[in-house]
Amino acid sequence: MSTPRTGAPADRLQALLEPVVAAAGYDLETVRVSQVARRRRVEVVVDGDDGVSLDAVSDLTRVVSDVLDGPDGAVVVGDQPYVLEVGSPGTDRPLTLPKHWRRAKGRLVRAVLTDGGELTGRVLDGDEDGVLLEVEVPGKKKGQPSTTQERRLAFAEVAKARVEIEFNRKDDEADEADETDETDDIEDIDEDEEG
Repeated sequence: MSTPRTGAPADRLQALLEPVVAAAGYDLETVRVSQVARRRRVEVVVDGDDGVSLDAVSDLTRVVSDVLDGPDGAVVVGDQPYVLEVGSPGTDRPLTLPKHWRRAKGRLVRAVLTDGGELTGRVLDGDEDGVLLEVEVPGKKKGQPSTTQERRLAFAEVAKARVEIEFNRKDDEADEADETDETDDIEDIDEDEEG
């Protein structure tokens, strides 16, 4: 493997690291190189369809470090000390590619549309051209409950989008209620056996 000798260090590292990260089963999202005092800071962001575990980050850090310390990495990083940070994109990453939307399946997203409007909905499914969202529609009259409907959103309609952070997701509340019902059933069985 040879390192391209032209382009910004981050671009050259991206080309160098992409195959080793892909071999580990992950996507290389971004590489950033910055100068911090007398050291370079190399930030590598990886992602996968099932997310990235801490163990995977640890393994990938070793793999990336070996590449950077090898002859091809030395061409880019040089003899200067560097600090390596490997991580996942986090929840604030913008949804810019179809794979980002696919990985957000089941999550609540807010999209700013190219026509200036906004749309918030839960990702049900996605493909290379767009995404299917479940959106909440307010009741027609005051006091009427809202309903949900499915809405197909083409990526061409989206100016920018991000995952919304949910602290009390409605599905989680329903799951907790189901667990409470199951616990009540167990208690009823115990009482029957005692009597």
